[in-house]
Amino acid sequence: MTLESHRIAFESNLEFPLDDFQRRALDAIDAGDSVLVAAPTGSGKTLIAEYAAACAISRGTKTFYTTPLKALSNQKYGDLVEAHGDIQVGLLTGDNSVRGDASVVVMTTEVLRNMIYAGSEVLDELEFVVLDEVHYLQDRFRGAVWEEVLIHLPAHVRIVALSATVSNAEEFAEWIQTVRGRTVAIIEERRPVKLTNLYAVGEKGNPDFHLLPVFMPDPADDLRPNPEAAKLDGQPTRDRAASRYPRSGGQSPSGRLFTPSRVEIIQRLADENMLPAITFIFSRAGCDAAVDQCLASGIRLTTREERRELRRIAEARTAMLSESDLVALRYDAWRIAFEAGIAAHHAGMIPPLKEAAEEAFAAGLVKVVFATETLALGINMPARTVVIEKLSKFTGEHHEFLTPGEYTQLTGRAGRRGIDDRGFAVVAWSPFVPFEQVAGLASRRTYALTSSFRPTYNMTANLVSRCDALEARHLLGLSFAQYRANSDVVALEDQLEIIGSLLEKERELMVCDLGDFVDYRALVAGTERPGDSAKRSSVENALAQMRPGSVLRTKRCGGRCVVLRHEGGRSGTRILVLGADSTLTRLGPPDFETAPQVVGDLDIPTPFAPKNPSFRRALAGRLRALKLEGEDANGDSAGSNQRGKKQKKTPPSEEFHPVSECPRLESHLRAASKADRLTKDYARLERRVQARSDNLGRMFDRVLRVLEERGYLDGWSLTASGESLMRINSETDILVADAINTGIFDGLRPQELASIASVFTYEHRGPEHRRPPAPRWPSGDLAKRWRAIERHWNSLRSDEEDAGLPEMRPPDPGLALIVKAWASGHDLSDVLDLTDDLTGGDFVRHMKQLVDLLRQISVVSENPQTKESARSAADLCFRGVVCASGVTAQ
Repeated sequence: MTLESHRIAFESNLEFPLDDFQRRALDAIDAGDSVLVAAPTGSGKTLIAEYAAACAISRGTKTFYTTPLKALSNQKYGDLVEAHGDIQVGLLTGDNSVRGDASVVVMTTEVLRNMIYAGSEVLDELEFVVLDEVHYLQDRFRGAVWEEVLIHLPAHVRIVALSATVSNAEEFAEWIQTVRGRTVAIIEERRPVKLTNLYAVGEKGNPDFHLLPVFMPDPADDLRPNPEAAKLDGQPTRDRAASRYPRSGGQSPSGRLFTPSRVEIIQRLADENMLPAITFIFSRAGCDAAVDQCLASGIRLTTREERRELRRIAEARTAMLSESDLVALRYDAWRIAFEAGIAAHHAGMIPPLKEAAEEAFAAGLVKVVFATETLALGINMPARTVVIEKLSKFTGEHHEFLTPGEYTQLTGRAGRRGIDDRGFAVVAWSPFVPFEQVAGLASRRTYALTSSFRPTYNMTANLVSRCDALEARHLLGLSFAQYRANSDVVALEDQLEIIGSLLEKERELMVCDLGDFVDYRALVAGTERPGDSAKRSSVENALAQMRPGSVLRTKRCGGRCVVLRHEGGRSGTRILVLGADSTLTRLGPPDFETAPQVVGDLDIPTPFAPKNPSFRRALAGRLRALKLEGEDANGDSAGSNQRGKKQKKTPPSEEFHPVSECPRLESHLRAASKADRLTKDYARLERRVQARSDNLGRMFDRVLRVLEERGYLDGWSLTASGESLMRINSETDILVADAINTGIFDGLRPQELASIASVFTYEHRGPEHRRPPAPRWPSGDLAKRWRAIERHWNSLRSDEEDAGLPEMRPPDPGLALIVKAWASGHDLSDVLDLTDDLTGGDFVRHMKQLVDLLRQISVVSENPQTKESARSAADLCFRGVVCASGVTAQ
């Protein structure tokens, strides 16, 4: 089938004609390019990924479809099976492995990262990688994985990156192009269904609350705040909400305004034909309470036929659960609300109940979902209306307001394409949030994508294994974090040029026809001995003779550097150089003890563009490849001309200096004073440039230092311990490796191994100032092993503090007793009785993380008994409610 006929066949099966941005994206794929598609939620970005998958199927190649969440992977797997058939589609997550050799395989991004580091042969057949929800790369815990994938994928693989609307999409696409080749940015800011923003506010004396438009109608779509709503700011308030449900209410019992209750809002939406709706409540307990409040009020939103279908869905989704599991999860109470068309959706729920809510909501059977913000990430649950109860959320330590990007993500669910003419976003009034802030959030629809990339212990071990030192630093320099830092450097470089120009003018005013003014000033100040002037002159003469392309050796640049241009004039000659790590540095006479010598020459690429990262990387690559005789591993030579120990100063000469007779001496001195200030400003900016230019490099050096001190590295080689660390993918990677390498997991039965391993995956939820309960250990032997783990962590914390690295989070034994009980075969109800603050969903999530780690231990450990015990432990934990999922082999 030709490319054209394949495109025609694909488009003929679509439910809607292609939008312009979709057509441009498909054109780019047909042209052999990678694409970044930034568009609102529900606009049809996934269609572009499906086209890439169809292209790979038709050509006999492969597409990997990556997502940030297992739940999203499960949903995309089902969608792609429906589109392409079960034979063509597979799934690889920590929980499921279905046809991993299929033409299209859905997986979490971490799975692909691990395949890349393992050098999987299947990558040779890979044509496309889809990075869904790619803006997730700014997640501070997992975001670096997206950048690792983009940097390390084989060069022949093309990228289809799908993102929310971000303000710097062009910058992000330019970065992808620097690491992946030609990439086309496809940006669409228009929603497929228009959105009406509404403001829900109650007023004393009115039988119903107001639903005021946030913006005035405008043919030009200008977002002009509604003056009637703006008048509400400053009105007296009354504490009506506090009697309805937990919330911060108004301040004055005699006030006129109040916040409508959850029940009132849902009833109003039902009356106005604005359902189905998602109400975002930034609290799990709040979501559950909202469901209870609706039931207590007598709200029923379903017909008899709908209730029968809802019961069928509920029974099908929970078929794998035992009766005791259902009792522990309060299934009957959940089902009553579910059949009434009301459901909660949050991380504290087990996957089957969330999946039931998703299926029923998509089918129009569940009319109201109370959800935390995690639902906004990718899960396909479009609604007619989105309600945001509060514009602030509690982080565990303090309240913070939503960002425009978060508001856009949440309200992106409002409006179903092909069903609704428009969607609605309802914000509930609050006495603590002025209307101006509501309007501001609703009018700013984008946010800037940032990077969370930093070298971890596991990442560093893999870099050492795969690369030499220069290549590893080069790869770190390819990160989006460094790319953005380099953009900041460009602005700072512009400031440096301005200050440098002013400094040169002042230095020219310092030049005296009667003699060396700099020598005179230093002599008077007593800061220089006789003869230093001649030495400085020899250095300046050598610098003045440097030409673009001259290669020098200097420790200031980490070894070798290449001259780009001169900066400065007759007094204080400086040169701009580029180091082998792509860093720009300015060197002057104070940086050299003796006159620098040229040790090689390079051709400078054209066009000359030192501010362009691509130019710097290309030239740095040539510099690294240049062979220089007599250079040691550190880039130093026996004749290094770098300034060493300061020479002992002698008192200034009392001899007469000719400059003292200059009639313009005062003018020279004023210029010198100004030059001093400018020199300090220049040095300060240079330090900022240096900090941004090699921040990742310095952090990388610190990680290397810790790894070497702890026995994971020997120079630039991994030790046996380092080989194990390279295969541990965990937030506490080096502590897990410590435990494996020191035998902490050895000699344990599977149930015991699962219990002690849980300390590396569990983290107690709640404010930092609230101490978790004291650990309870099933045996004295496990308590002893826990104390050994604590010693490892304290030692690591000390090493990290010495190296200037952020502290790794501590291991947490809070789940150990519960894990031992579950691995020993106890029912869910028995297990949850052991804790007061663990929901069924929390338990399932923690157990899945533990199962993933146990499987890694079974692969990495060199002890045969430990390998078998870890495999058995994973099997014992992955049962019942933990393995219950809507995904089965098709």
